[in-house]
Amino acid sequence: MRAVVQRVSHCTVTVENRFLGSLDNGLLVYLGVSRNDTEDDITYVAEKVMHLRIFKDGEGKMNLSISEKKGYDFMVVSQFTLFGDTRKGRRPSYSLAAGPSKAESYYLLFIEHLTRCGFHPASGEFGAMMEVSYTNTGPVTLLIDSERMF
Repeated sequence: MRAVVQRVSHCTVTVENRFLGSLDNGLLVYLGVSRNDTEDDITYVAEKVMHLRIFKDGEGKMNLSISEKKGYDFMVVSQFTLFGDTRKGRRPSYSLAAGPSKAESYYLLFIEHLTRCGFHPASGEFGAMMEVSYTNTGPVTLLIDSERMF
């Protein structure tokens, strides 16, 4: 499982001019599911994003996690292209990405994990052509890859 995590001060997601959700202050998570992922990967990535110390403390140092910031939350957007392999040719191969059924199931389980931990994540629409608008603050952008956890 791969996640691109961005610290944002504002984020909105729409599909065909239909508003899906917004977020003020928190983390935008683009989530890609691999065909080899298990539920352990969901737990690893969810716990990692909840506890990344990338928000400023009272001294201006990146020392706080989203779990320590009142009113901060998540926007989670599915993104199979995170498993695009561009090493050969000019057209990315997506053979490492999970199929739609597994990817959607794991995407929803990821959101459920965040919800069980007390968050109220907004989300995109799985499989839809979405428009994501956001302001990345810092900028802070991190890549989390569960394959490298073992």
